[in-house]
Amino acid sequence: MLPADDVSADVDGEDGSTGQNNDDDGKDSEKGFTVLGGERKKKKQKVARVLPDWLAHPTVIEHDLRKHSVTVEEMEQLDSRLVRSLLDEGIKSLFPVQRHVIPVILDSARLGIHAGDAGYRPRDLCVSAPTGSGKTLAFALPIIQALLDRVVPRIRALVVLPTRDLAQQVSKVFSSLCKATDLRPALIGGLKKFAQEQRMLVQTSTGETQCDIVVATPGRLVDHINKTQGFTLQYLRFLVIDEADRMMEQISQDWISQVEKCAFTGSRPAPGPITVESCRKISLPLQKLLFSATLSQNPEKLIQLNLFRPRLITSVVTSKSRRRDTQLGEGKMEERGEFVGKYTTPVGLKEYYIQCTPGQKPLLVLHLVQTLNLRQILCFANTVEATRRLYHLIKLVGGVAVAEFSSNQTAGQRRQILKKFKAGKIQLLICSDAMARGMDVENAKYVISYDMPPYIKTYIHRVGRTARAGKTGVAFTLLQPHEVPKLLKMLKHAGKTNIQKHGTDLRDLDHLVPAYKKALQQLPGVLKMEKFHSF
Repeated sequence: MLPADDVSADVDGEDGSTGQNNDDDGKDSEKGFTVLGGERKKKKQKVARVLPDWLAHPTVIEHDLRKHSVTVEEMEQLDSRLVRSLLDEGIKSLFPVQRHVIPVILDSARLGIHAGDAGYRPRDLCVSAPTGSGKTLAFALPIIQALLDRVVPRIRALVVLPTRDLAQQVSKVFSSLCKATDLRPALIGGLKKFAQEQRMLVQTSTGETQCDIVVATPGRLVDHINKTQGFTLQYLRFLVIDEADRMMEQISQDWISQVEKCAFTGSRPAPGPITVESCRKISLPLQKLLFSATLSQNPEKLIQLNLFRPRLITSVVTSKSRRRDTQLGEGKMEERGEFVGKYTTPVGLKEYYIQCTPGQKPLLVLHLVQTLNLRQILCFANTVEATRRLYHLIKLVGGVAVAEFSSNQTAGQRRQILKKFKAGKIQLLICSDAMARGMDVENAKYVISYDMPPYIKTYIHRVGRTARAGKTGVAFTLLQPHEVPKLLKMLKHAGKTNIQKHGTDLRDLDHLVPAYKKALQQLPGVLKMEKFHSF
């Protein structure tokens, strides 16, 4: 059937002609000859992207943490021991993502960890929510509660994260919540020697597993799968993939296939098609839980994770609607929407850009700290070298409590720096993007992107270091004139239009120029001396 716009080509015209003798090919003609340049431009039809239903129509959660939180006591599904642990840690309320995700995970194990509802394999879950919205507690609490009644220690939950710092951060959450229980969490992220991690995972004399929950980085996890005798994932029930978009980039390391190979071994068969034969006996399911602020919408990437009937919960939507869902039970409704944004930022975040030249960037940083008296600022540069140069430059100018945070430092050094920053002893913390992903930097009030973020994901993770947990924050991006349209286009493509131009008067920088020029002259000598001492 022809489109409506083309129907007139087959209908008689007003003069009785059929309309088929001249324009069949969309070109003008005169006495049998085609008139060059007379082609008619046909309007291109916009091709709508077609996504799987679970991606196209997610379950919607509220975006504003301040308006839609609930108290810990109001979460009736939570065990009293976990409620006490939360209150002991000073956590009195749960955010929207926690309020929605915790019951979903608990419901998948309400008949015990060895079977889903009515014996069916539980659905995998993907959660896309803003940075600082509480995703760690959203999976830590239900996992701990599901394992509370275990008798023998076995590795039943595995949380995989892309970096050591993130793994350590999540491990601390599990450790604090497990204090009032018999559960034993363990961290294998390369912070200890390999032999120490082996002894922590498996008892040397008996070869028995000594922990219930393992937090790991992919590389170290694969090493233990291949080299640690007695290490097994045969009892694994929950596989959490945090910072899922970045973890998908590491699929090439083949870590997830090795996890599944280690899990489905011996008497535990790998899941296959649902048949009468496969339903005869109940086998321990492996449920995957993905969490990210920048979840990929690309089905080709997501298919690498072998998700089973996945469900998406997100706070980034348009065109909300109500839809009956049999998964929720008779008469219950869930809110649905179109998943437009893999990119989410906190509600309390204000975003600005400042147009300047490259030489004015250090002056602007000094202006924000010294003239405007801003405190507890994270400043991001694109490379470790740029981070180092800016750190020394600001230090040479003087008058600013400044520190550096990059991959050049040890984990212990970075921990000490973060403690000082939290205590307010550091005004300006200059970072490489080692900080940008997932790190919970307490009391960060401002973020400066010294260099334009190369990708939208980088921008989202940078600005997401502030305005966390319902607080407010401000983000500045320093841009050269030709970078302004690039950033605005990148943000618009991601559905973000709330960034504004900051009204900074560049003439206010003049009084900083003398000290800045003097520091510039001293900088090469300082960098040369540092390089000499590094050998």
